[in-house]
Amino acid sequence: MLRVEHLKVGSLPALSFSVSDGECLAVEGPPGSGKTRILRAIADLDPIDAQLFLDGVERREMSAADWRKAVRYAAAEPGWWSDTPRDSFPNISSLEARVFRLLAAVGLDEDVLERPISMLSTGERQRIALVRALADEPKVLLLDEPTGALDVGSAALVEELLRFQLLAGRSILIASHDPAMIGRLSHARLQLAPTERPARSTRMPPP
Repeated sequence: MLRVEHLKVGSLPALSFSVSDGECLAVEGPPGSGKTRILRAIADLDPIDAQLFLDGVERREMSAADWRKAVRYAAAEPGWWSDTPRDSFPNISSLEARVFRLLAAVGLDEDVLERPISMLSTGERQRIALVRALADEPKVLLLDEPTGALDVGSAALVEELLRFQLLAGRSILIASHDPAMIGRLSHARLQLAPTERPARSTRMPPP
């Protein structure tokens, strides 16, 4: 379980919430409301004022590397540090079979890893980045617009993969402008509001 206590991001009121194993929390709000900043803060990518717990262990009791391995952030516009996707996967030799299965699950062939990143479409890069985030099986996924650049067919494959991750017991926080996907995947919603009104957390019936 991921538990967040008194998270202060920008001008938002302090936020406290939890996401159980196998549960999806949707973070909703208008552009600029702080959705991405919340995900980045939980991933320990930006300085924050909060207490974060993973299975009862506080973030500061873990190394930054261990926290980020267990609590994985996938950006809407993924970053790359190599010419081809293969070299962006840490320890890919030991994870190759899993990586190939994940690529197939999102409709990509194995050879996409060898193609120059500059030659890949935005949707291909986004799907490869999701596979990269899942490759070493993190406990928590923090997903920023995971289907924002995808066509209907590719988005359906990604959604099905995320549903499988929930069944496997992973926790997911998702920021998306796709209300239909949120309705199908989420168990709860965190609705960000203007500063004069508090954010609201709403529990949803099981999808």
